[in-house]
Amino acid sequence: MNKQILFLLITAATWFGCTQKSDDHKTVETAPISVRDWAENATIYEVNLRHYTPEGTIQAFIPHLDRLQNLGVDVLWIMPIHPVGAVKRKATGDQFVEDLEGDFQENLKAYPGSPYSVQNYRAVNPDYGTVADMKQLIAAAHERGMKVILDWVANHTAWDHAWITDHPDWYTQKDGHITDPLDENGNSVGWNDVADLNYDNKDLWEAMTSDMKFWVDSCDLDGFRCDVAFFVPETFWKHAVTALEEKKDMFMLAEAEGHNMKLYDGIFDMYYAWNVHHQMNELSKGNITTDHFIQEWQRVDSLFGDKAFPMNFITNHDENSWNGTEFERMGDAWKMMAVLSYALKGMPLIYSGQEVGLNRRLPFFTKDQIDWHKADAEVFTAFYTQLNELKLDSNLTISTPIQMSNDEGLLTIKRGSLTFVMNTSEMPKSVPLESSIKQRASDRYEHQMLQRWGYIIY
Repeated sequence: MNKQILFLLITAATWFGCTQKSDDHKTVETAPISVRDWAENATIYEVNLRHYTPEGTIQAFIPHLDRLQNLGVDVLWIMPIHPVGAVKRKATGDQFVEDLEGDFQENLKAYPGSPYSVQNYRAVNPDYGTVADMKQLIAAAHERGMKVILDWVANHTAWDHAWITDHPDWYTQKDGHITDPLDENGNSVGWNDVADLNYDNKDLWEAMTSDMKFWVDSCDLDGFRCDVAFFVPETFWKHAVTALEEKKDMFMLAEAEGHNMKLYDGIFDMYYAWNVHHQMNELSKGNITTDHFIQEWQRVDSLFGDKAFPMNFITNHDENSWNGTEFERMGDAWKMMAVLSYALKGMPLIYSGQEVGLNRRLPFFTKDQIDWHKADAEVFTAFYTQLNELKLDSNLTISTPIQMSNDEGLLTIKRGSLTFVMNTSEMPKSVPLESSIKQRASDRYEHQMLQRWGYIIY
């Protein structure tokens, strides 16, 4: 395979029962964005430890590093590794472990709860291992040239975190009682297995920052993915990042988009491309036009300018657990949407199991296991490996300018030496082939016919 002119051509089956309006020709361009060198053409991978192996431990995950290196992964995002609270632990989305019949301790074992209910920021969930195991994992990743960031839940804690007793004034209170997270109108957002932290208290700032420093000092951590970052004041994040970067450069991913643009004033490097993801889902269903997709992408991109870049994804732990797999949400369009997540400006995300075609929802509050040996696993692995090789060999970086156009549902994206052509229309489309591609395909063909959701990259 000539990696300098990597040719991919995959056509998708016809999507049944959907309509797509014809689009007028539209072109948009964006400027480069500055980013640290190692992140320029990186791919990030989300690790769901609980479901990754039968053991669900850090030590059981470490042997997968070579496979992920071969896949083309550069950054590991590890979902929360901390002990999960026992008080008000969720058994399901609407039921607590305390509400279940049977022995409470046995129920705790059967229902490990939400990893985002943190009981101790400086400890590792004993189901996963120890701090020493985490240090070993990060060192092994560094040996392979990978960076590691840790999921950090700064907005709330478990109800049995020591701070609940020792520092109740660090929590949001309503009618004299600590409350679960509230919306801007003072109503619960439904996360009643956790207690909301109050960042009006500057003592909390120091304690939280100190706990974040612990992982940098103890394990040489490279950064954080910050859960619901927009629920926490940007002034705290600025304080924490400034303190952390006295130790080493931090890579900071915000689970946020356009909620608070001050988050990107020298604080967070990357944001969640939520809007683009939702537009991908809608485009896959035929609910929006290609022009609408381009307009929404341009609108969000223009908000950020050169402040931060997006993390593009077709799935992650939340999407998989709550909204369905990419196959459920995107149907026959999933593969084209995966290509699109690489074609757009930003860093593509691969979620645990995505690279083998994980085709079921992983439960949020209980233990499951990804099937790494399903019959067609190698087909998916080859697909994502090829995309990562293409991005790397073509030097397709975050700072590479992008030109996007649409001609009656034929979405074309030009970035550097690559051109991505994708058929989002209802009808087959004829695509003229460039000379080098014609020679590689067949001298007899001047055009390639793309079915709906088919694509070509040259």
